[in-house]
Amino acid sequence: MSNLPKIAWIGLGIMGSPMSENLIKAGYDVTGYTLEADKLRRLAAAGGTAADSIAQAVREADVIVTMVPASPQVEAIAYGPDGILAHARRGALLIDMSSITPQTSIDLAKAAAEQGIRVLDAPVSGGEAGAIEAVLSIMVGGNSDDFDAAQPILQALGRTIVRCGPHGSGQTVKAANQLIVAVNIQACAEAVVFLEKSGVDLPAALDVLNGGLAGSTVLTRKTGNFLNRDFQPGFRIDLHHKDMGIVTDAARTVGAALPVGTVVANLVASLRAQGDGGLDHSALLRGVERLSGYDLKD
Repeated sequence: MSNLPKIAWIGLGIMGSPMSENLIKAGYDVTGYTLEADKLRRLAAAGGTAADSIAQAVREADVIVTMVPASPQVEAIAYGPDGILAHARRGALLIDMSSITPQTSIDLAKAAAEQGIRVLDAPVSGGEAGAIEAVLSIMVGGNSDDFDAAQPILQALGRTIVRCGPHGSGQTVKAANQLIVAVNIQACAEAVVFLEKSGVDLPAALDVLNGGLAGSTVLTRKTGNFLNRDFQPGFRIDLHHKDMGIVTDAARTVGAALPVGTVVANLVASLRAQGDGGLDHSALLRGVERLSGYDLKD
């Protein structure tokens, strides 16, 4: 019998499914719950256990991991008579890996402590590919003892794992991450259109650019999307729109100016308003193409 902690996983989307499967591969007993039956079947096929409810998933768990889209979903699964806090055992560790507002994480940690449940906010960066390859960057907020206890689990999911400070700190760093990523994607998209309209060999140009100071993980991961106009979602525009709202609101609260970030946040919002919210965030290229006179076939 394994001595590893029993894990409940709530939320089996684009990120959650491969992440939970990596824990199964690492030898953990994983019980999962999500609203989509096909995702539960996928978990079971990978060796996990499908639960019929949050209560069933978390009741015997030592560690509960949540990966859902935004603050309202975290609050929905955490609170109330059917939520995690009502059914998790005292002493359990709740690791929320969703990308939500820092204040939501702070409030959750406080409410959970009243039930004897420990909490870490541990959002991730690296997209679907990083989740599949278990090379995510994980930014953590919470108590150092809880962070130490979670390390083996987090190491099965990511490569760069850093405690950034108290509760909410992980979410603050994730907001900064999303700011950098959005600005980087927008810059790459503008460069793609500029290069194309100039008649340059685009694959060759992106290859040499990525070998110099202009190189980035964004360019490495998204070059194929740009070249092939393949915008199957690894991380949807809808979610990045949510994250840009988080970072702009948080920056306003602390008095930090985001002159470029605010422009890019508006471009993300514009793309979403034009019906592209379900596409990968590399589809920011479509916004630049529209502004540059491309006749897009939607």
